[in-house]
Amino acid sequence: MDAPHFYITTPIYYVNDRPHIGHAYTSVACDVLARFKRLSGYNVKFLTGTDEHGQKIEKAAMAAGLTPQAMADANSQHFRDMATLMNISNDDFIRTTEPRHKAGAQALWKKMEENGHIYLGSYSGWYAVRDEAYYQESELVNGKAPTGAEVEWVEESSYFFRLSAFQDKLLEHYKTNPDFIGPDSRRNEVISFVKGGLRDLSISRTTFSWGIPVPDAPKHIMYVWLDALANYLSALGYPDNTPDFKTFWPADVHMVGKDILRFHTVYWPAFLLAADLPCPEHIFAHGWWTIEREKISKSLGNAIPAKELVDTFGLDQTRWFLMREVPFGNDGNFSRERMVTVINSELANNIGNLVQRTLSMIHKNCGGMIPANDMLSSLFASPIDDLLDNYHASMNDNAFTNAAETIVTLASRYNSFIDAQAPWKLKKEAPEKMEAVLYILAEGIRKIAIMVQPFMPDSASKILDQLAVPADQRSFRHLSETFMLIPGTMLPPPQPVFPRFTEKTA
Repeated sequence: MDAPHFYITTPIYYVNDRPHIGHAYTSVACDVLARFKRLSGYNVKFLTGTDEHGQKIEKAAMAAGLTPQAMADANSQHFRDMATLMNISNDDFIRTTEPRHKAGAQALWKKMEENGHIYLGSYSGWYAVRDEAYYQESELVNGKAPTGAEVEWVEESSYFFRLSAFQDKLLEHYKTNPDFIGPDSRRNEVISFVKGGLRDLSISRTTFSWGIPVPDAPKHIMYVWLDALANYLSALGYPDNTPDFKTFWPADVHMVGKDILRFHTVYWPAFLLAADLPCPEHIFAHGWWTIEREKISKSLGNAIPAKELVDTFGLDQTRWFLMREVPFGNDGNFSRERMVTVINSELANNIGNLVQRTLSMIHKNCGGMIPANDMLSSLFASPIDDLLDNYHASMNDNAFTNAAETIVTLASRYNSFIDAQAPWKLKKEAPEKMEAVLYILAEGIRKIAIMVQPFMPDSASKILDQLAVPADQRSFRHLSETFMLIPGTMLPPPQPVFPRFTEKTA
């Protein structure tokens, strides 16, 4: 029987700047979900990449004395480097300057045009270069875009997409697919926007040249959002009916920031419907991060590079904090003080302490081997079935904070168990019971490490290595199994996994 499939995407990141904590957050969230699905037996396709066209790139390149392609090449590499730095397990990295993407984007255009959904006209209205978005007069706030971006009046010949014809179809799609947009607050926001009325969308530009030419009209450049959104198809080989396309389309999850929700939940499904293609299953919009309560801003210069966090706190510690701190979908605040607290209380003092003292006692009192489990039936081991169910449900709902909380709770239960049983006292009083207690604890650590894998893969591997768990026994299929560890198995000397973080002083 073929494994179930799962296609997850990050938004493709715009190459006018370097990656920061916000980009890392989206990528890590997708990576956590992708790893969870792989460990659950799914055939996963995980896509990320960079968005490299548009007027903003052309202007930025000109200001820097570079060609747009040279700027795109340099900045795209920064996002590849971020993926490597953050241990992102993407299967593909798409660039909108690649030939495969150009072919896919132009094929999508042609299909929409053949179906009668594109026409030539002229555009006059407000356009924000920073957002690469059009705005109606009624949407402007103090003469600026709702995002605060400067707008300019644009008049030019343009091809239009008949977006207005899809208003009822979109509303019907939202109604019949209530999980299409998440979280619910974002769904309500989109429905309200669409009910307010849709106008046909300008989808080509003639006042600059950095982009994909419109098929059979090379003086026109495809609207950068139509170009960008097509990456989810072109990465699968569209328009060819490739094995990847047949297996993975429609996408299971497009993970996006809330600022680009409209493009993904209004324009994108309309484009797909116009091209006779099925819509993605889910589009989930997460919130924004602030830095010490201030919005991340180039003008403030407060963007934190992901590398700075990793170099200071550690890779897995950074991944854990990003997923643990804020309910996914909400806005969040980065605080150095809070990050130190989470690392020390949850990783060092809770999970790390449980692992270190258990394995140290096994090494010292059981000859460095998995202890015997002859007395297990007479001991109470912390039940975890309720926590396992909650963990799986939370991960499937993108509730990563809840899933992480489940792991912390489980570690706390085992720490309470070790304190109550006091195996250090049992060595002389009841050595067989001591071994059984330590076996239960080792089994608990095995389960915790398996659950930790999507969040902190390197640290989880170190824990499982110290328990001598074979590589083929680390999937979620083995999570609910009881007493997998084999007594008498020799273990390596224990090594700390989560050191306590202390501020360095000069």
